[in-house]
Amino acid sequence: MSDSAPMRPAPRRTPLHAVHRELEAVFTDFGGWEMPLRYGSDLAEHRAVRTSAGLFDLSHMGEVKVEGPGVGQALDRALVGRVSALAVGRARYSMMVTEEGGIIDDLIVYHVGQEEFLVVPNASNREEVAVELVARCAGLEAAVTDISPRTALLAVQGPRAEEILRGVVESGAGIPAALRPEPGGARDEDCGADVLCGPGILARLRYYAAVRATAAGHSILLARTGYTGEDGFELFCGAEDAEDLWRVITASAQGLALGPVEDGQEVPLPVLTPCGLASRDSLRLEAGMPLYGHELTRAITPYDACLGAVVALDRPDFVGRTALEERKEREGQEGTEVLVALAGQGRRAARAGCPVLDEAGRQLGTVTSGLLSPTLGHPIALARMTPHSPQEPAWPVGTELSVDVRGRLMPMSVVTTPFYKRPR
Repeated sequence: MSDSAPMRPAPRRTPLHAVHRELEAVFTDFGGWEMPLRYGSDLAEHRAVRTSAGLFDLSHMGEVKVEGPGVGQALDRALVGRVSALAVGRARYSMMVTEEGGIIDDLIVYHVGQEEFLVVPNASNREEVAVELVARCAGLEAAVTDISPRTALLAVQGPRAEEILRGVVESGAGIPAALRPEPGGARDEDCGADVLCGPGILARLRYYAAVRATAAGHSILLARTGYTGEDGFELFCGAEDAEDLWRVITASAQGLALGPVEDGQEVPLPVLTPCGLASRDSLRLEAGMPLYGHELTRAITPYDACLGAVVALDRPDFVGRTALEERKEREGQEGTEVLVALAGQGRRAARAGCPVLDEAGRQLGTVTSGLLSPTLGHPIALARMTPHSPQEPAWPVGTELSVDVRGRLMPMSVVTTPFYKRPR
């Protein structure tokens, strides 16, 4: 018998791995995937998304197709939200929980066809979500197919995202529920029956909506969704089309006028910057968005993460409903938690795992995510804490607390999320 340690499986790589190497990305292991952490400066990539646009490879995310005459009923059983009420062309944030109410994953569901939905789970939970969907959809005329291996996902996020994609997206399906009204009664140029040309579909696509489209000659699903707090789009495409689409998007940006010169900078901002997971994490935290494995785990329910609004208890049975109904009735009681947003002063960050203390030094909870906000210039954090009181579980805005950062107490106060809200 060998004494050698068992071999670790080779990391998974996205279809864009060669592009990332070409761009000299620094890689990290993320849930078994070798992903770009950064290409240059974390701070520069973060600021690019806030001021111009960033290009992300999100092909490690899962994509699970669920289709058939019973698909609405099946997903209503599988997830905590009322998926069957979602109009074609719209998307919804939802969750899958255990029978005990613990969060298996948070995910986005897209209604992409009359009897077809696309479920997008996190990379680390993709396989479990797919298996659970098969089990929960059994007997309800709904077929489940994990299409992740043959699907890639690119995201263009930031104020100039729409402008960049005008040179890439050629047309998209004119699904009424997915579209904003035509501005000023103007009529979009026709690109065919029930089809809008690229500029029209980009301008009118609603937030949390998705339509089938063509981009750079490739068939895609175009969604106005993201994880950065900025306007932007996510493009689902075939794995074989990802590299060409990345290069066409990059070339489109290169043909646009450069941005302004920021204070302290010597050159104009690039129109589009490739961005890694480090900036994606800082962007989502500024936007107050939870991250599975930090704010969300199997050990807590949606109510403990202050996300009870996604749970539709006023409908027939779904997996975990009994446990969640019981948990809702215990809101604020011992053994429950609340997710709290904190902000401080100075330049020190409260990182995940730091204890949150009251004025008497008693631990009230633990930071789940924290950083020195690149946009706001001060520390921000999310923390799971005991409720403020049984009558008022939420901590009042302005409450002064302390966070133990490596043995030093840092004052922080309760605030509302998002920490950062983009200009409209």
